[in-house]
Amino acid sequence: MNLASMPRSLDEAVEALSATPGALAIAGGTDLMVEINAGLLLPRAVVALADVPELAGWTVHEGHLLLGANLTFAQLSHPDLAVLAPALAQAARAVGSPQVRNVGTLGGNIGTAAPTSDLLPALTALGAVVTCRGPRGWREVPLGELLAGRRRPALLPGELVVSVRVPLTRGPQEFIKVGRRNALAPTVASFALVIDLDHRYIGCAAGAVAPAPVRLTEAEQWLATAIDWVVGRVADPGVYDRFGELVARQLDPVDDYRAPAAYRRHVIAVCAARALRRALPTR
Repeated sequence: MNLASMPRSLDEAVEALSATPGALAIAGGTDLMVEINAGLLLPRAVVALADVPELAGWTVHEGHLLLGANLTFAQLSHPDLAVLAPALAQAARAVGSPQVRNVGTLGGNIGTAAPTSDLLPALTALGAVVTCRGPRGWREVPLGELLAGRRRPALLPGELVVSVRVPLTRGPQEFIKVGRRNALAPTVASFALVIDLDHRYIGCAAGAVAPAPVRLTEAEQWLATAIDWVVGRVADPGVYDRFGELVARQLDPVDDYRAPAAYRRHVIAVCAARALRRALPTR
């Protein structure tokens, strides 16, 4: 494996990937280097993206939060961002160790699309849209379409994740994960909940139960009818457990060495009920 280049602009990065078929883009390398070192991934070359300015930083524009692909987990959990996208910040804080959070990136998390990713369920619940750039130009793709149950995202040859756009919402957000221990362990199951009180929108997604995050539309639609939107409350305490049951019913969890399917289904039901209880108390 050779280092193809260390581009200093987005145009240079796209050109480098196009010039070397089979090359992979790398930022923090917290996922890719594990696979490369284990011999599971053997790219012809890598293109390092750390010095590409167009991938850095974040901003607010026309009611949306625009997140550069090179934002690290630590940056995503910063208080200035956490107040705008709480579920995403909670998910970022749940990732790995401080060392991993300081170098792992948003774009890399999307690019590797690990089933146990903590960021992806939160982004799915938020309705994230991914901006990509490749030899054919720019395109925007909803995150759900980019993943679509694949082990790798549906990026075109030579294409890079440039940024992610999520709407700014007024209302509670929650992210909960379960692992074999409290830290430094792969996620067994996770759940993200976003409630937009202004637009009466519910977004929720389960992670680590399938190859990609699962958007739980049936549970979303039911919950929208069980909320008193005027006061932002749940009137009936039974709504919490019922919501958890509906979430679990929509899932067909994987059964693997980390946890059996039945356990994942139970855990997601508990997480969903707990997230809703934290987000919207009863009157």
